[in-house]
Amino acid sequence: MILFLLNNLLPAFNLMAYLYILHSITTDKYYIGSTRDSIEQRLEKHLSNHKGFTAKAKDWKIAHLEYFQLYEDAYLRERTIKAWKSKKMIEKLISKT
Repeated sequence: MILFLLNNLLPAFNLMAYLYILHSITTDKYYIGSTRDSIEQRLEKHLSNHKGFTAKAKDWKIAHLEYFQLYEDAYLRERTIKAWKSKKMIEKLISKT
């Protein structure tokens, strides 16, 4: 019984989290985010009709992607990059990938 419960719980521990940076050519802006959703689902949400920063353009593309085992790590990385407040540093990070 315990083995059955563990096997059912293990997939939850294997969920990936992502740090992503989107770029819009139209606005020449970057958007930095983190998610537990698949990156395709998250991009779809950014491209849908909604209110918010990414609603200003419909040409967002993934410019950078990092994978994490824990969402907390992805979120910490997001906060770190946002704290840079530097387009040059973001572009330098993107150019390394």
